[in-house]
Amino acid sequence: MPFQIVRNDLTKMRVDAIVNAANPLLQEGGGVCGAIFRAAGPEELQRECDAIGGCKTGQAVITRGYGLPAPYIIHTVGPVWRGGDQKEAEQLTACYQNSLVLAKEKGLDSLAFPLISAGIYGYPRAQALAVATGAITRFLTANDLQVYLVLFDREPFPLGEKLLSPLRAFIDRHITAEYAVFHNCYKLPTSLSNIKEKTGAPFSPRDLVARLDESFSQTLLRLIDAKGLTDVEVYKRANLDRKLFSKIRSKKDYRPSKKTAAALALALKLDLGETRDLLDRAGYSLSRSQLFDLVIEYFITEGIYDIYAINEALFYFDQPLLGG
Repeated sequence: MPFQIVRNDLTKMRVDAIVNAANPLLQEGGGVCGAIFRAAGPEELQRECDAIGGCKTGQAVITRGYGLPAPYIIHTVGPVWRGGDQKEAEQLTACYQNSLVLAKEKGLDSLAFPLISAGIYGYPRAQALAVATGAITRFLTANDLQVYLVLFDREPFPLGEKLLSPLRAFIDRHITAEYAVFHNCYKLPTSLSNIKEKTGAPFSPRDLVARLDESFSQTLLRLIDAKGLTDVEVYKRANLDRKLFSKIRSKKDYRPSKKTAAALALALKLDLGETRDLLDRAGYSLSRSQLFDLVIEYFITEGIYDIYAINEALFYFDQPLLGG
């Protein structure tokens, strides 16, 4: 998937470049920076950094990766937190933007970030995450790049309390409840009853019968047309790789993973009934005995279709992330 949050050691990521949360002098430091220098080979990396001469806050420069699995290191200098009224968010956003632009200019296909400025520079982690997610997702709307946000295993994930509290309450209310879906193939699902063909003719029972045996791919493509969306809009919203979406489109009987099917339902902003129908055509269901399913149900019922926000919640609960 184009954007993924992972728990890993940044220095072990097998990507085209990792991002170093550097200091302005590009010197070996502590935290993430020190770990990168040690893993790359501090003497060789320091010589190249010294030749560059430094880097201003918000800017980005690139060096070789030396002993790292990644061939390149992009160094960017994050802001020190001074209370939030010293343009910290603007500077932090620039770190991500300039690093992404530099990766694109160098023809790189994959990039892994740490959570910049959230360590010794003191940037509140939840706010740092919001800036990172916003900057990365905005870039990916117009560019194809595999981007990772890498957290260490021991780091708590900074999911905002504003989201966490109602989500926890929803899960607590429903996780032990019995869950059953009544299927009546002679009754139009609410979400389909208003669909009209391109001719403007009302949706008829004959249409429904013809669609009972639609595959996942056929149903997906019909919904894309019905909602007036383009393929690019859908796979970008769904956090899908373009090649994977092409397979789904071209192969009538293609069976996606559940996380991919759910991502496409969210990209189309389907209601709960439509989502269940689309998942059913891929052989899946939503169950209140599954935490992953409950998180998806919560966001749909709340009318929240931001897949990156949903993935943050799924990551917090150690569930598979949406996309593919």
